[in-house]
Amino acid sequence: MLLSPSDRRIGSHTKTSGGLAKAALPYVDAAGSETLQVYVSNSRGWALPPGDPKQDVLFRDGIGERAIPAYIHASLLVNLGSPTELTVEKSAAVLAHALERGQAIGATAVVFHAGSSVDEAHEDKAFHQLHEVLLPLLERPGMPQLLVEPSAGGGRSLASKVQDLERYLDAVENHPGLGVCFDTCHAWAAGHDLATPGGMTATLDALVATVGRDRVRLIHANDSKDDCGSTRDRHETIGAGRIGTAAFAELMTHPATAGVPVIVETPTVEHEGHAADIALLKSLR
Repeated sequence: MLLSPSDRRIGSHTKTSGGLAKAALPYVDAAGSETLQVYVSNSRGWALPPGDPKQDVLFRDGIGERAIPAYIHASLLVNLGSPTELTVEKSAAVLAHALERGQAIGATAVVFHAGSSVDEAHEDKAFHQLHEVLLPLLERPGMPQLLVEPSAGGGRSLASKVQDLERYLDAVENHPGLGVCFDTCHAWAAGHDLATPGGMTATLDALVATVGRDRVRLIHANDSKDDCGSTRDRHETIGAGRIGTAAFAELMTHPATAGVPVIVETPTVEHEGHAADIALLKSLR
């Protein structure tokens, strides 16, 4: 199907084990993906692998041939607000590495979690750290975009509710290069009631009122295993969790998501699970 610029491209987080292009491209085709997201380093580690230049070229050519945008999710350990200096240094290095790998493979953007100050007394310094670390990364020419993803809440998060993004953006002088990735499971866990009729619409309205329409650049569409406000980030298959299918129908028709790619990160053993989620979201589109 030929997509218009206003369509919401739908895809999934995609495996890369065995080779970036060798693993990801067949997975994309089997799942019916129109976009994809990958890790370029261990999701729970600090190592910065160089990548395979041959696989990089094949991947870049493959997404070009399919005309699908690719996204990178940075390591889940990234925390630019940490009171531990070494953690901040390693987080900055991971983001720089992800940007460089993104440039090599033709990725559109790098997603990273908003982070936490851990300790209330460290909060002001945590936002200062955002300013000191993110601004130089945002100024690097020719790199993919950076997209901050609000967390599921708890633990002195620097941004979980969508309204928290106002202070986050203030910390980087509202730099136009910093976009937002909106995760439905995170928003639900942070206390946004997406399941009530009109709840998803109200949350997206609040997101746009806080950051502006142009900053909403990626959606993570995940149902949740837990109750609203739980601060627990446990994803569930679309429609099988506490958020429910109706909320995703609101998501897929809201003006704020027009033209914004949608990535599912739902639990699945193989591509069949993601294919079902993608097909469902396409039907709601």
